[in-house]
Amino acid sequence: MAMSIQIESFINTYGKEKRIEENNFELILDGYHLYPMDVPIYVKRRESDTPVGEGIIKSLLLSEGKTKIVYTLTALKSIN
Repeated sequence: MAMSIQIESFINTYGKEKRIEENNFELILDGYHLYPMDVPIYVKRRESDTPVGEGIIKSLLLSEGKTKIVYTLTALKSIN
């Protein structure tokens, strides 16, 4: 049985991120997504948007058709 997976080069939040504490956020997405770990990558609202900042993914969990990441926002370029 094949499993569909997307390889990501930046974080698309789609406005679904939840602040855990200070600059740490949790994001749960439908489907399976692989991200680079422990390196800064751009954070965007949507694929076509310009980056709003940079984040470092600290944890990645693939389970039951969903992806859960926890990332630290390390740079903020815009609040809108």
